[in-house]
Amino acid sequence: MNRTLTTILPALAGIVLLFSTTAAAATACTNGVVCNQDYVESVSAEPSFAIDDIMGVFGHVFASLPDRVRVYPTENYFYFTFGYGGLTYAGNMRLDVKDRDAGILHFAYFNKLESWNGEVLTRYRPLSRADGVTVEKVAALLYRVTFNGKSTLFALNDLGDVQPPPGQIGEGEEYLGPVFDESGLQFYLLFHKRDRRFMFVLNEAGPKAEDLLAYSDGDPSILVGMRTGFAFYRDRYLDRKILIGVYADNVENNNYFDGPFDQLPDNFLKGDMLKDAILAVHPDLEGEIDRFGNFRSQEGRYLVNPYVNYSYLGDLEAFRRCGDAQLTRAAYYRCLQPPETD
Repeated sequence: MNRTLTTILPALAGIVLLFSTTAAAATACTNGVVCNQDYVESVSAEPSFAIDDIMGVFGHVFASLPDRVRVYPTENYFYFTFGYGGLTYAGNMRLDVKDRDAGILHFAYFNKLESWNGEVLTRYRPLSRADGVTVEKVAALLYRVTFNGKSTLFALNDLGDVQPPPGQIGEGEEYLGPVFDESGLQFYLLFHKRDRRFMFVLNEAGPKAEDLLAYSDGDPSILVGMRTGFAFYRDRYLDRKILIGVYADNVENNNYFDGPFDQLPDNFLKGDMLKDAILAVHPDLEGEIDRFGNFRSQEGRYLVNPYVNYSYLGDLEAFRRCGDAQLTRAAYYRCLQPPETD
C-alpha cells in the first residue's frame, strides 16, 4: 500500500497495536485473536512523546518489538499501527533492497485513512547511524536493527524456492518472481513480452488465506474474495486464477487490501528482467528507471497494476465479455487487462 503510486511512504491499516506505558496494565490477546480491549486501550493511551517527533515515535514503536520479527511482504515493509490522541496511526519500517546493506532503515507513519476522514499528519525519514540506528546484515535476508541498546532481528521473507506449478505459465510468458502481499495472499508475477502484459496469478500452494465466491451463480469464471475484495478470473486455458480487480476504496484508504502493486519480488528479481519488461511496455522510460523500476530522477516507482480498481461489484460485469468463445487467445488475455493497457 502506498500513498502515491509506489513512493517511499507506503503504509496500511493493521492489527499490531502499540501501547503507552501509561495505558491500563492488561494481558493482550494471543493465538491470532485481536481483542477490542487492545484497540480501546491503544486509541485512549496518553503517550509521553510528541506525534510529530519522528525519533520519539520511532523509539515508541521500536521498543514494542520482540527480539525477532518476520517481514512477510516482498518489498520488505514491516507494518504497524498505534493509537495517539484519539487517532490511529499507521506506518512501516522498510529494509529496502537498494540501501539496507548501507545501513539504512526507512521509517514512515501517518494517521490511518478511512473513507470519512483525511490526512492529519505524515512523517518519513531514512534512519541510519547518524540517528543512533544501526542496521547489520546477519545472514541472507536477516538483519539486526539496534536502537537505544535494544536489538531486533528482522527476518525477510525467503521465497527463493517458490515456483509456479507446471501448467501455470502460459506460452510466451516469463516468471518474474514471487509476490507476498500484505493482505496475506501470494502471487506469481508473470510477463508476456509479445503481448506486453503483466499478470498476477494467485499462488494457492500455501495455507488458505481467502474464501473465493462466484460473482454470479450463472458465471463461475469471476470470483471475489470475501475478506480482501480481490477479484479473480478463472483462466479458460490454464488451471489458474488471474487477478482482475481490487476494491477502489481500499486503494484510496491505502490499507492491506489495496492490491499487490507495491509488493514486487524485489529480493528475487534476476538481473534486469523487471526493467526489461517495463521497457517493453514503455520504451520511452529507457535510462529513466533502474532494475527495480525505481525512477532515477524522481521519487516513486513504475506502477505494475494489471487490474482494475472497482467501486461496485457491478463494475466487474465488463469482464463477462471475456467469456466470448470467439475471442482469440491473445484477445482473451487482453480482455482481462485494464482498458488503458490494451
